[in-house]
Amino acid sequence: MPYIDGFVIAVPTARKQAFIDHARHFDTLFLELGATRVVEAWGDDVPDGKLTDFRRAVQATAEETVAFAWVEWPDKATREAGMQKMREDPRMDPATPGNPPIPFDGKRMIFGGFEQVLEVKP
Repeated sequence: MPYIDGFVIAVPTARKQAFIDHARHFDTLFLELGATRVVEAWGDDVPDGKLTDFRRAVQATAEETVAFAWVEWPDKATREAGMQKMREDPRMDPATPGNPPIPFDGKRMIFGGFEQVLEVKP
């Protein structure tokens, strides 16, 4: 059964293209290391909730947009092996020359791994 990594990030709205460039660079590494799909989405209709919401979850300011992303892996074992390789890969280090800088505050990113339990298709 597929395994999913999910991410929610507050990105300065003015840095949207930098975010896309950053994602394009790093998302290819996910695919190279075994992911089957990577999706990056830019918040377009992210309402304020009564108790909590995406914006509050990442402490987004009025000058930031919430981005939502996920990485699909064929299974958890492939994900674990791929993530280990990514941690060791110099292409993941923003200090490595040629790597794009991180265009958001990574301390406010929320993320987690999820076991897929249902998929509904037409």
